Amino acid sequence: MTLVLHGGRVWTGDPRRPHATAVAVAGGRITAVGTDAEVRRAAGRPAETVDLAGRTVVPGLQDAHIHPVWGALEALRCDLTGAADAAGCLAAVREYSAAHPGQPWIRGGGWTMDCFPGGWPTREPLDAVAPDRPVFLPNADHHSAWVNSVALERAGIDAATPDPPAGRIERDATGRPTGVLHEGAMDLVARVLPQDTAEDQVAALRHAQAQLFQYGITGWQDAIVGAYGGAGDTLAAYHRADAEGLLKARVTGALWWDRNRGLEQLDDLVARRGEPGHRFWAGAVKVMQDGVLETGTGALLEPYLDSCGCATGNLGHSNVPAELLAQAVTRLDAAGFQVHFHAIGDRAVRECLDAVEAAVRANAARDRRHHIAHVQLVDDTDIGRFAELGVAANVQSLWATHHQQTDELINPLLGERRADRQYPFRRLLDSGARLAGGSDWPVTTADPWQAMHVAVHRTEPPGSAHAEWPDAHRPFAPEERLELTDILRAYTAGSAWVNGNDDEVGLVREGMAADLAVLDRDLFAPDAYVAGARSVLTLVAGEAVHAD
Repeated sequence: MTLVLHGGRVWTGDPRRPHATAVAVAGGRITAVGTDAEVRRAAGRPAETVDLAGRTVVPGLQDAHIHPVWGALEALRCDLTGAADAAGCLAAVREYSAAHPGQPWIRGGGWTMDCFPGGWPTREPLDAVAPDRPVFLPNADHHSAWVNSVALERAGIDAATPDPPAGRIERDATGRPTGVLHEGAMDLVARVLPQDTAEDQVAALRHAQAQLFQYGITGWQDAIVGAYGGAGDTLAAYHRADAEGLLKARVTGALWWDRNRGLEQLDDLVARRGEPGHRFWAGAVKVMQDGVLETGTGALLEPYLDSCGCATGNLGHSNVPAELLAQAVTRLDAAGFQVHFHAIGDRAVRECLDAVEAAVRANAARDRRHHIAHVQLVDDTDIGRFAELGVAANVQSLWATHHQQTDELINPLLGERRADRQYPFRRLLDSGARLAGGSDWPVTTADPWQAMHVAVHRTEPPGSAHAEWPDAHRPFAPEERLELTDILRAYTAGSAWVNGNDDEVGLVREGMAADLAVLDRDLFAPDAYVAGARSVLTLVAGEAVHAD
């Protein structure tokens, strides 16, 4: 059967023919791209036609850094993502507890630091609304968790418990745990959490997939496939969904590099990688090189500042020592893995680039496709190294705005000079670096169109959760703005390259797989509202996986 989409604006992403008005699909492939007349001639008599009525067709988007199973599980549990303050968070916990009396634990998450004075909640209010059951609620960035007294008791955490090597227990002046656990300290409670069942995970995967299809997302890279921060290992769920034909999207899995182990885990990772499935392949390894700036765990070249603006002794934390990181990446590269780095601070970014450089020197030439996610701070001397080493910058552009957490909890730790250099997307692109687009959902919304608005305007999208912040509509480092086509290319060809399927998808070109999104508007009209865009028809290999 031949399907012809005509009468619209086709943004192909293909430099050989950037724009068209029609596209034909047959046998899961794109068979013709061009004007309406050209495509009609090439298609002959199609079995089905769709009048685009001026709407835009784009290549199926891909999210290069996302946690969809975890995001869906949290959304289906005690979801705090809509809470605006501490009272809202506690009300959500109280309501969920009352509605689920049989649940042995209250789990969910999504709270943000700006809901609480000083950024951190305490266990006493949580005890008041949930006194009889343990509560474990990661915050939105999943680098910290809020727990109640029952959860601390279950985990055996008290004033005498030492901080783990890659984590910190928040404490009061007497050393007593306050109810917040950072980084590896979350694992102290995670080890006593009930495990998600395979059925739970597969149901969450299907829920997430349906939501992503509505945005026009047809593939992604799951940025942690393994047990982390109280969330279970999703590898078996992906294999099961793929084998049963439930997984329609194209997915690359990034296997978790356990920061508490060393090079001995390489054999385990090779065994877990296995063979490519129909739509899933665990061909990447995720290395979380540092934490986040808000907690002082992002790894910096210069110290964090205190409340008076003076330098402290804190440079953050490298989860993997630089020398070990270079050895690990060299070994992973030799084994054919792509490495997916998390790096927030400029020192972490440099350590990741140094590790890739060591691998390039040691190993034979090959198509590596390593990438660094987040790149919140990048030293000027390291900007050009991305292109030199063939490392992609995996950007989460939605974060690059003025909002309360940035302005009150991050920027004072950096000082004006560094604060104004965050998220250097334009400098990276102009240096020749390849950009890929990702959301980090559930850290923030999975909606790529809100992220694209921020990439273009460097302001909060109208109607967003942070839009009422006084400076939300003042551009954040406006010199780092991208053009709409730049960020579209990042979310299509850029992410397809990162996910290793750019020979099949990422462009609207004859012979490519028919992964397409028909949007509900002309995205390039002068008055187009990019942040509100949705897909009315999403195709994966020509199959309609979403239709309004």
